[in-house]
Amino acid sequence: MRTPEELKEYYDRELMPALKEVEARRKSVLLSVLAVVAVGFAVMASTFILAPFLGCLAVIPFLGGALILGGGYHYVTRGYIRDFKANVMVKVIRLVDEGLTYAPAAGMTESVYADSRLFPSHVDRYSCEDKVSGVIGKTAVEFSEVHSEYKTEHRDSKGRQHTEWHTIFKGLFFAADFNKNFNGLTLVLPDTAQNWFGEALGSFLQSHNIGRPDLVKLEDPEFEKLFVVYGSDQVEARYILSPSLMERMTSYRKKTGRKVHFSFNKSKIYVAISCDENLFEPRIFRTMLDLSIVKKYIDDVKLAVEIVDDLNLNRRIWGKE
Repeated sequence: MRTPEELKEYYDRELMPALKEVEARRKSVLLSVLAVVAVGFAVMASTFILAPFLGCLAVIPFLGGALILGGGYHYVTRGYIRDFKANVMVKVIRLVDEGLTYAPAAGMTESVYADSRLFPSHVDRYSCEDKVSGVIGKTAVEFSEVHSEYKTEHRDSKGRQHTEWHTIFKGLFFAADFNKNFNGLTLVLPDTAQNWFGEALGSFLQSHNIGRPDLVKLEDPEFEKLFVVYGSDQVEARYILSPSLMERMTSYRKKTGRKVHFSFNKSKIYVAISCDENLFEPRIFRTMLDLSIVKKYIDDVKLAVEIVDDLNLNRRIWGKE
């Protein structure tokens, strides 16, 4: 990690010139976005004017305006987003840790996501982007934004079929080498049951969680207020979740202020941090020269990178068998 003096020097030398170029591009793109919005709403508004003459067909201009808004926005901003990631985000990643590489169009593969065993739902649609990978200390890591979804289909009263998409997980998905080959699967999940239904009913629901391994009860009240643990090997789960690691996981969860899922499978630790927003996208309607915005990009990257130090993954207390 860089010292504060090195961070300031890097920011002035590398980031500021790139941000100034992005800001000039942003202003140009903003004018195009406003033009698209004006045209889109004008076309949609024509629906109300044409309705007395076209009847039900007046919905066509409305749909056309909506298409202009959605498709036009994507068209005029895609180059700006691509350039921002290539010229700014790559420097933000290097600022956080020089050993990391950034691939905006890549992401965590669906097979890595599945290996975590964190989310048992069948995935019908999977997307990922903004992959970061490298070695931090002794630990190989990779993470990216991931959005997994499943679909439901139903017919309405007129026999028309409708498809609805439901989010399984959206946020930062992280995987790292844990330097131990696990015999079983250990899951550490947000404890929503006890938070919603109280300790007695929540414990009952936890123990009857279909599709999960057996419930593992631990002797850390603060940890168990935040998490519920399932494991296919009770002894190994307790061995992995030492008092020190549980304390670190509790502190990390409180620091993020988000839902955090952990799993230990094969020889890796997986961490899924829920987040609704796209973390590495540039702003359109706000200046990119605002230091607080740049700091947020840095903090979002550090949210994943600091897992290594926060969970003490570089301390090789086990050897791979």
